[in-house]
Amino acid sequence: MPQTRLHVPLSAIAAALISSTALATATPEEAAKLCKELTCVGAEAGPNKDGTIPKWTGPANFTEEQKHYTPADLEKLRKGDPQQIEDLLKKQAGADAQKIQVTITAQNMQQYAAKLTDGQKAMFKAYPDYKMNVYPSYRTGFYPDEIYKWTATNAVKAHLEGTDGVKDAHLGFPFPIPKSGAEPIWNHKMKFRGSAARRFNNQAIVKPDGSYTITKLTEDVKFKYGNLADPPKPGDPPIMLYYLSETISPPRVAGTLTLVHETADQTVGGRAAWIYSPGLGRVARAPDVGYDNPAVGTDNEQYNDQVDVFNGSLDRYNWKLLGKQEKYIPYNSYLINSPRVKYKDIIRPLHINQDLARYELHRVWVVEATLKPGLRHNFARRVFYLDEDSWSIAAVDCYDGRNQMWKVQEAHLLTAPFVPTVTGVPEIIYDLQSKRYFTTAMVNEDAITDFKISFPDAYFDPAALKRKARGK
Repeated sequence: MPQTRLHVPLSAIAAALISSTALATATPEEAAKLCKELTCVGAEAGPNKDGTIPKWTGPANFTEEQKHYTPADLEKLRKGDPQQIEDLLKKQAGADAQKIQVTITAQNMQQYAAKLTDGQKAMFKAYPDYKMNVYPSYRTGFYPDEIYKWTATNAVKAHLEGTDGVKDAHLGFPFPIPKSGAEPIWNHKMKFRGSAARRFNNQAIVKPDGSYTITKLTEDVKFKYGNLADPPKPGDPPIMLYYLSETISPPRVAGTLTLVHETADQTVGGRAAWIYSPGLGRVARAPDVGYDNPAVGTDNEQYNDQVDVFNGSLDRYNWKLLGKQEKYIPYNSYLINSPRVKYKDIIRPLHINQDLARYELHRVWVVEATLKPGLRHNFARRVFYLDEDSWSIAAVDCYDGRNQMWKVQEAHLLTAPFVPTVTGVPEIIYDLQSKRYFTTAMVNEDAITDFKISFPDAYFDPAALKRKARGK
């Protein structure tokens, strides 16, 4: 009852806040392990016991040329011999890196069950022809040295109030040594992705018979947190990023504009969003750009909080850190992103073309989110699997109100050494009930994502959105 909450002593509330703050920071002894037995972002630096997961090697996997590619360099490669970009951005480990170690199928999956997520097991049960090609593991993820330096500082300083108030974090990962379930999710949300980006995003809802229509968007993002080119200053509002998308096709949704101001500290104000709909002909504040409200043009197959695998507020769930496990996850996914591969090559009935997917064994942090009593979301429970080397979410199991597996998410991770960052392209959401699936972040047939672009903050002002809309 609300009256009962009002009578909780203020001293008890204060004690709880102090306790949660203390729990959310690493001890100096723990932080001293960073960049030693732990990597600079908190992963185990060494191999696993049987050597099936190697030691972390990060930037050593790429040439200096690859680390300094510009968008023009990448476009030149695409327009020349498309095979070059696939070869040059692959692991430089020789032919063995490209040899399939094992193919997991519905017939032999029980032999590998301990290394499979529950969502993967559900895929094998739902689709008898589903398979996973497992390759040698390479730990390629890395970030700039400046991010490492601030991550070490954050380890003993940053803390989380509730689930949505990140305090005293600067530039780097806030929680390299996590103590609670919400902290790894914030590491994913606040990871370094460069200073800004412009991406052509192609996505599709694929019907059970394999038919689909491509929806094309342009997405402009300025990353305020972790921005090494324009670092946040003391006293700046806790904006994490600005996001502006424009839907290019199909015609029924073309011209839709969505503007989002995302915060890293919702205790001082939550997400702000605006949308321009050509049908209405005006810009309106959009309070429903979040949670399980469907993303534009996705026909309920992607919720707003599934964009970038997970984003937005954590406040409707209780978050539990289940520890670290070894799982097969999509990794070093260069083949599926090759310009030699077209969208029609990726999309197949019921699931993507699994011959293009590369799975590797990696250590992952596992986090369970359970819906809080009295609150609503179409997913009653979710289980997240985060790559230890990058804090990128690689997979999510999504359960309905009956605790039945409903949707299975995959992010096909790769390292972009010229940023440097780790990102998921494409991202897939399988709907096991409708037998449809949604694929997003396909970039094969468009220009390379421009990570060198820059935007002034004013570009993301609501007034600028109105001017852009008037030009439609």
